[in-house]
Amino acid sequence: MKLPGTAAPSGKEVMLRTGPKEMQNHDNNNQKVYPQPMDESVNQNKDSMEVLISKIFSNISSLKAAYIQLQEAHTPYDPDKIQAADKLVIEEIMKLSELKHSYRDKNPKITSATPKDSHLVSEIQEQQSLLKTYEVMVKKFESQIQTRDSEIVQFQQQIQESTQRKLKLEKKLKQRGLLSKEREDSEEENNFFSVELTPTLFSSAVDTAYKSIHDFSKPLINMMKAAGWDLDAAANAVEPAVVYARRAHKKYAFESHICQRMFSGFHEKSFSVEAGGLSTSNEGFFHQFLAVRAMDPLDILSQNPDSVFGKFCRSKYLMVVHPKMEGSFFGNLDQRNHVMSGGHPRTAFYQAFLKLAKSIWMLHRLAYSFDPKVKVFQVRNGSKFSEVYMESVVKNIILGEEDQRPKVGLMVMPGFMIRESIIRSQVYLSGVKCAE
Repeated sequence: MKLPGTAAPSGKEVMLRTGPKEMQNHDNNNQKVYPQPMDESVNQNKDSMEVLISKIFSNISSLKAAYIQLQEAHTPYDPDKIQAADKLVIEEIMKLSELKHSYRDKNPKITSATPKDSHLVSEIQEQQSLLKTYEVMVKKFESQIQTRDSEIVQFQQQIQESTQRKLKLEKKLKQRGLLSKEREDSEEENNFFSVELTPTLFSSAVDTAYKSIHDFSKPLINMMKAAGWDLDAAANAVEPAVVYARRAHKKYAFESHICQRMFSGFHEKSFSVEAGGLSTSNEGFFHQFLAVRAMDPLDILSQNPDSVFGKFCRSKYLMVVHPKMEGSFFGNLDQRNHVMSGGHPRTAFYQAFLKLAKSIWMLHRLAYSFDPKVKVFQVRNGSKFSEVYMESVVKNIILGEEDQRPKVGLMVMPGFMIRESIIRSQVYLSGVKCAE
């Protein structure tokens, strides 16, 4: 149908009119390929990179903290803390490794990265280098831990061997009746046989023996005073040629008297007492030392009054305490007669002597435990003083310029030579002055 006054369009005109519409539709279809603006996508990539860097720095800080804990766990050495810190370090390393792989998966090529992205990549590489350093240090610590673990295993083996030796030694002592039942049940028994035979142990025994001489001299002097003895005359009777710097120093005369009697026969293996079937080997002497080390001497004698130790105590008491001295102390010789008949009195005076006797007995047992044995040497009165082999019991002595080397007045404790070491003799020097 044709409207009035109009003409029908030609085919060419129809194509011209419809053409622009088709082009418009085509342009609209092309715009649908970009659903979001390009600027927004770039911003998202930037945000993702910042999050990644933040995680890396956070992990590095955690790794540093774990590494510090690992260092602290080594001083002092604590295996549990080391293991816990090592676990933390490994966890942080794994986290960093995961971040590295995540970054590579999302960014296979970085050649088209912007300068800012290149800067971030360089920071990542720097942190990775730092991570490698930590990995090397962790391996170093793991090696040290393995070394310590190996040492622990060796110590455990040594403990097992010592325990086996202890059990064998206990069995021998029980067979010989030297180990009391009370000691078997005591807590000290656990550490009783862990004693090592060393020069330090012998030096400590020497100090104990010297102290026991000093301790026994006190009640001896006090009883002499109470009995009305002239202490000056008694001291001069021990050694008349000594010139004392002070009157109080005459106590060393009585200590010298005790020392001379107690150490008589020390150089002999038997100590002037019959062995009674006890072993005379180095190991045997050490076993005897251990057997009486922690026991009360009266308890030892109660179990076996006629043991070798009992005979030693009996003979030394009769040598140290003169009959006249004992008679003046107690008004009779009943105690002396009791000792001579094979008994061991429970008086306070005799028990004080037993402590002295035990310390000297133990020193002798220990001296013959070494191979070669410890040598004892005594200093004669009148000998010239030698700082190599002697030590003055008085420390504040004064030597005049015109004086030559002072002379020994009394020996209150002998000296000893143990392997290459010298334990000096304790002496009192005659005719020297003391500082106020």
